[in-house]
Parts: sequence; structure tokens; C-alpha cells
Amino acid sequence: MRRLLLDGLNKLSLDAGLADSLLAYLELLQKWNKAYNLTAIRDPHDMVVLHLLDSLTVLPYLRGTAVLDVGTGAGLPGIPLAIAHPDVAFTLLDTNGKKTRFIEYAVRQLELANVRVEKSRIEEYASPDKFTTIVSRAFSSLDAFAHVCRPLLRTEGYLLAMKGKLPKEEIDALNKAQWEVSSQPVDVPGLDAERHMVMLGPLR
Repeated sequence: MRRLLLDGLNKLSLDAGLADSLLAYLELLQKWNKAYNLTAIRDPHDMVVLHLLDSLTVLPYLRGTAVLDVGTGAGLPGIPLAIAHPDVAFTLLDTNGKKTRFIEYAVRQLELANVRVEKSRIEEYASPDKFTTIVSRAFSSLDAFAHVCRPLLRTEGYLLAMKGKLPKEEIDALNKAQWEVSSQPVDVPGLDAERHMVMLGPLR
């Protein structure tokens, strides 16, 4: 696992020093997963690629210093991003109590002072501050993602949707009078499958 992760970090031009904390998070996830079924991915190789490296591909697209991870599940992509970016404040949001309790435990164990955990539906979440980046890989459609997250986004901020194949129909369904839309193919080390980052910026 370490060798696979180090190779992936190198391909992503990231510091090899991140490996210890990332693997510590993965070890916690594996232990809790046995009792609480936090993720369907259980193979160690797949967890490194699909959880850690996939999450870290978001790094080049982050804007500003206030990031919201919507539907974070077991802390993905939020925890790996927070490990890599200690100078950025991350809020991890999910409705599942088992998953938010795990994230809170992981945050304490990993001493991540830059992470806040919230148990709430995004539609009901009232944040005192707005965010410069809102990211998710859990939303079923771009239109729904844009609709519920717009009130929480700063005017200079961006929504980031992690997708597999480029969702052309979802992009076409967006209100182009409200959003500037762009996309980039993403190369996840060790993964032989399509990944795309779709970026939505509110038109000013």
C-alpha cells in the first residue's frame, strides 16, 4: 500500500511526506469499516487508488481557503485534501451519523485542526460563513448540486463536481445564464477509467 501510494503521490507531484497521515487515515477507515460498513470498497489496493489518490486529484482545482465537502461519506475527498492542505479550512458535511462519528474520531486521531464536521442535509445546513470551494462526488446531477449549494457559495467561489465520464446531458441541463461551466479530464494514478472534474462558477 505504501509503495502504491508513494508512486501515486509522485505522479501527482505531491510530497511523499503526506503518506504517513494518509495511510493512518486509511487504517482507521479499515478498522471502522468492519463494524460500521462505511464504504463498499475494502480491497487495500482499491482503497489507495479510489479513496486516497482519487481524492487528491481535486487539489489543483481548489479555490480560496474555505472548502465545503458535501456528502463526504467517510471523509472523502475532504480528509485527504485536509491532510495535504493544512492551511485551508475544510467543512465535511453528511447526513449519516455513523459516518460523521467516524470522521470526528479520525480528525481527533490525525490531529487535523483544519477540519470541522457537520451532520446535516445540505438543504438544511445553515453556515455562518460562505465557501470559496464546494466539492462533491456524491450528487446525482449537476443541476441539483448547483441548486442546493448556490446559497453557500461566495460570489468568487466555484463548485467542483467529481464525475466519471463527462456528463454532457447534465451540463446541457444547467442554466447557462447562471453558471460558467468548464471541465477537465482527470488522471488518477493506478486507475484505468475515465474521471472528469466539472467546474461551475456563478456568473457575476
